[in-house]
Amino acid sequence: MKTFYSVLLCALISGMSFSQEKNKIPQDSILPKQEKLDEVLIIGNIKTDPIHTQISNQTDKKIVQPKNVADLFNDINGFSVIKRGNYAIDPSFRASQYEQLNIQYDGGTKAMHACPNRMDPITTHIIPEEISKIEIIKGPYTVRYGATFAGVVNLVTQKPDYEDYGLHGKVSTGFESNGGSFVTMAQLQYIQEKYDVVANAGYRDFGNYKDGNNVEIPSSFRSTDYGVKLGYNFTEDQRLQAHWRQSFGRDVLHAAIPMDTEFDNSSILSLDYKISNLGGIAKSLSFKTYYSYVDHLMHNFNRPSFMSTKAESAVNATTSGGKIELKWQPLKKLILYSGFDAMQIAREGERTRIVKVMNGNTLPMPMTYNDKVWQDSYINDYGVFTEAKWAVNATTNITAGLRNDVVISNIKDPEEDFAAMYNLEKRTENNVSGTVSIKKQIAGNFVLEAAYGRGVRSANMIERYINHFSVGQDPYEYIGNPNLDAEVNNQFEIGFKGFEKFENGLDKFSFSTSFYYSKYENYIVGIVDESLNRKFMPMLEPKNPKVFRNLDNAYKTGFEAMTRLDFLREYFFKAEFAYVYTRNQDQNEALPLTPPFTTRFVLGLEKESFWFNAQYNLVSQQDNISRSFGETKTDGYQTLDLRLGVNPLNNVTLGIAALNVFDKDYNNHLNFSFTNQSDFNRVPITEPGRNISAFLQYKF
Repeated sequence: MKTFYSVLLCALISGMSFSQEKNKIPQDSILPKQEKLDEVLIIGNIKTDPIHTQISNQTDKKIVQPKNVADLFNDINGFSVIKRGNYAIDPSFRASQYEQLNIQYDGGTKAMHACPNRMDPITTHIIPEEISKIEIIKGPYTVRYGATFAGVVNLVTQKPDYEDYGLHGKVSTGFESNGGSFVTMAQLQYIQEKYDVVANAGYRDFGNYKDGNNVEIPSSFRSTDYGVKLGYNFTEDQRLQAHWRQSFGRDVLHAAIPMDTEFDNSSILSLDYKISNLGGIAKSLSFKTYYSYVDHLMHNFNRPSFMSTKAESAVNATTSGGKIELKWQPLKKLILYSGFDAMQIAREGERTRIVKVMNGNTLPMPMTYNDKVWQDSYINDYGVFTEAKWAVNATTNITAGLRNDVVISNIKDPEEDFAAMYNLEKRTENNVSGTVSIKKQIAGNFVLEAAYGRGVRSANMIERYINHFSVGQDPYEYIGNPNLDAEVNNQFEIGFKGFEKFENGLDKFSFSTSFYYSKYENYIVGIVDESLNRKFMPMLEPKNPKVFRNLDNAYKTGFEAMTRLDFLREYFFKAEFAYVYTRNQDQNEALPLTPPFTTRFVLGLEKESFWFNAQYNLVSQQDNISRSFGETKTDGYQTLDLRLGVNPLNNVTLGIAALNVFDKDYNNHLNFSFTNQSDFNRVPITEPGRNISAFLQYKF
């Protein structure tokens, strides 16, 4: 990796030297063209945007304070969230989750979790108010943004507003009745011709919420975050940008995880550079590098298990990487993107157990044990890629891409029992992925998209190296398998989207739909191994652990659809549908974490200074379940959410919302179960009951 950073530094220096020979910005220029960095993947251009994409950027109008970034996915069609409490929330898309989704910030920055139970997913390391939009590529239909198995999720942070020089900013605050939760955020930006600065800071304090039966759910947390983004424009065609952010989580209660978080500290640094208009067939050259560190401490001091065993675990994760990409155009209608990227993940840490009771008997002298959580492991991924975009004619575009990833993994400090199970040594894998797609514009307002993608994902660190830890929805201990084959997703998709304006020119009907099918190879799941025994608390059930294995026969299929009618100038009615069906044919059941059929109806009014919407959510029962994963049948439910916003004064936004208006008691199918909690059986955690939320924002 040192070689990669050396090449990056040399390229930056040479690029700056090259810029001195180019024309400088005219002195009388008022608002020079700002070179766009590659932090944004979708720019609204049918010829260059990836296929099967979606954008969500209405965060200011949602009013309700999101617990973390994952909450922003709740209203995006096709998405669900996996919930272990208010803090540990992961997005799920079409029954794919965790490392199956390529989740990143600003076109490539990553921060991997340190906790094996995912108390601290990537969505916790940045405040939601800093996200200006969420870009989604719905499958393995691009090779430019790292190894992609089931889709790309790009979280785009706030960028400088180049329309107005000088000092500007905004402050906002919010309150929620259910839990007495409080959120505040401030952002400043200073823009000049040659440089710009954007800084933000936020504080969140969420209390335990109550479900529809007035039962208090342990889910409180506090977090403090800040970030600074600095940009410098050497010329109109050359920009350097640095981004630094830190997040500090404190006193986090996890309803569905055996421990609570004492603290969760993360630091992320990224550096982006781009130079355009190089001349000849070379159009632009871009560089990105980043580094993140997560320091995490968890314990069971307030849990029932503390009476017999005091447990405390300090773990950390380091993620670093970068990307070099050349955009070149050998032919007028052919654009190519070629490059190299890298991602390194390293984790270490131990759990200290002080055993006070063994086999039901109080020990005269407590015994201390140290368990290796990550066994000092690492996974490095080095990829090379080329993606071509061919404009066949004015209405037809074809994209094709090929990628090869070299994945190197190793475990440097294994436990004796884990080393006895496997012939441990450094392992190198070569994963070939690719895609081909066509986008056809028909009759001006109608677009047809068809794509095939082969996405490949090597096993993550939990699946490779976890050793007798409970990391699933069930109470089993899990054991990793360093010899797992990489998962392969052969995904086919066809989609249609378009709109039709009525004769009055004001009303419009728009629609979009996608149908997809994925055939999996080597799908990774945990399977009970009756030849092995439980390691910790051996008297408890279940006696046998699960070991991660590859499945030969698994698939998923489904669709999303949306229709929207804009009428009477300012009103709209929208309907959204999402359905996915999965099958593990080897075990004759569904794949884990398959969401139920979901429908949303939204009736709204949108004026320049006033908006209102009512959202009716219908979620069907889910009986297509994975019993081997510990899932149970989930009943369907219906909820109503109301949102009202107004701009009473210039630059002031005031909002109020009522969620779950009818105080419904329910749980989402993807919610994990209460674990190691007093007064709670091992059943899925319930969602908040009625919640009144208020939001106030001032811009200047």
